Amino acid sequence: MADHDLTLVTGAGGMGRLITERLRAQNVPVRVLIRREDDRAAQVRALGAQVVTGDLTRPETVAAALDGVRRAYFGLSVSPDHLLAATVMATVAKAHGALDVLVDMSQMTVSQMTATSTAESHQQRLHWLAEQVLDWSGLPVVHVRPTAFLDNPLFTALAARSIRENGTLALPFGTGRTAPVAAADVAQVVATILDDPGEHAGKVYELTGPRTLDMTEVAQEFSNALGRTVTYRDVPLQQWRTDALANAGLPQHTEQHIATMAQLHRANRYDRTTTDVERITGKRPLTVEEFVAVRKDFYLG
Repeated sequence: MADHDLTLVTGAGGMGRLITERLRAQNVPVRVLIRREDDRAAQVRALGAQVVTGDLTRPETVAAALDGVRRAYFGLSVSPDHLLAATVMATVAKAHGALDVLVDMSQMTVSQMTATSTAESHQQRLHWLAEQVLDWSGLPVVHVRPTAFLDNPLFTALAARSIRENGTLALPFGTGRTAPVAAADVAQVVATILDDPGEHAGKVYELTGPRTLDMTEVAQEFSNALGRTVTYRDVPLQQWRTDALANAGLPQHTEQHIATMAQLHRANRYDRTTTDVERITGKRPLTVEEFVAVRKDFYLG
């Protein structure tokens, strides 16, 4: 294919790698923008993707990455620079003037926020503001708003620790319900849109798992997947934040975001499901049990 058919993916780890895998499986030419050369860069090169180094907060490197690109994915891990990066992407892409679609990785919490709401995390507020900037740009933007990821430390590292220690899922969610979604399913949605933008521009897609569960039901799905009894233990939020989250070695910005996610779960703000994953990809999203089952060794140690 010609250079103008290139699709830009930001990031070689996590979501960026998953999206690149799916696009390359369809033989879509991909350029991946990375901050530094590392093993993740080598992995996406092995998939047949171009790799360029740059920084989403530096307009000159974003402009170079967009050269010859018609479709782009914008997303980065939890970061206090999210709004700056989104603003740089919007302004440079607008000047670039050749995008058929720009897929923005946002968060479902945005749909419940207002210009003055204050209950959300700093990261969630940055996503809300970034959506405004991208919309104001007039670019052909698609906002993808996943709910909590099954791949989040809440359901992976922190869950594995308490399961190994005492067979519990120890989280401060109370009776709140949630429908976490696998990153793999979200990546498939993004790749499907990038591969065939069609009439997606201007749309907002909210992505969840197949059904909402309270944490006792989530623990049962863990039990089914792991072949051992896992029970839910409701922990006071402040105690959990001090005893578990503070010891996870996360940056302060990320820790505050995850703590707020836990608080919003307890307030039942995550009790939502949609059919957008299946509608776009043609496949039902993974259940909690299916996600955990293929990671059994990770959870049991």
